[in-house]
Amino acid sequence: MFTELNSILNTTPDTFTQGEFVLLSDRQSDASFLIHHFLSLYLRARCKVWFLGLVQSFNHYSAINQRLGVSLTQAKEKGQLVFLEGLNESLSVLIPQKAETGSPAMDFLRDPAVGLKSLYEFVRSSVTGSGAADGAEEWGPPVLLVDDLSVLLSLGVSVGAVLDFSHYCRATVCSELQGNVVMLARCDGDGEEDEEDDEGSERLLKGLTHQCSLLLHVQGLPTGYCRDIHGQVEVCWRRRQADGQYTQKKLFQYKVHDKGASFFAPGTSSAVL
Repeated sequence: MFTELNSILNTTPDTFTQGEFVLLSDRQSDASFLIHHFLSLYLRARCKVWFLGLVQSFNHYSAINQRLGVSLTQAKEKGQLVFLEGLNESLSVLIPQKAETGSPAMDFLRDPAVGLKSLYEFVRSSVTGSGAADGAEEWGPPVLLVDDLSVLLSLGVSVGAVLDFSHYCRATVCSELQGNVVMLARCDGDGEEDEEDDEGSERLLKGLTHQCSLLLHVQGLPTGYCRDIHGQVEVCWRRRQADGQYTQKKLFQYKVHDKGASFFAPGTSSAVL
């Protein structure tokens, strides 16, 4: 958990906004450190966390969060963390020789054209059926983390199906249960639009941006490589008001350390209606 980022977002494990859809994105950079930040934040906040890890193993996330002072193994043992390891589950579906059949959540791998209904049903049934049993520890509001949505496109799932999945997850977790959703989506290319590729990462990012209430977009420095600064993060707050949607943007430069990150504000900020 990065305290400087919490200060920028005006949040702590004790005081954070509920019902929020947080979108993390990157372009020619790596926003993975933000996934680890929000994972450690919500575990410290005693939220019940469902993590769909589609690109890395549990051991990968566990090792990094251990350096941030959070034990994912203990969180799993206590029932606070539910981790779907997409890599292992994918092998169970794609390799018939394996004895286990894999989680029904990954059934879309057999036919990506059917969409992500099975994955959403896994989320919905898990989140809505997570009431504390007698004698079990009670947790705070539910949180869904996904790392990362873009990999679904490379598996043959359409952009429309991914956007439907995020929409229904937001409706269930954020609106119905007043929990939070955090999703990572990666952008390919240099930002120039490709009119012929309407099923790519650019279209996915645009659709997710319309759904989210908070966007953190990580990109490299426009001036190129710098030893003391790793890149910049554009933070965009999107709030609906009676007279329309209010959007505020701020730009911060950052450097990731072994146990945290430093953020430096270059003084750029804008607000639009």
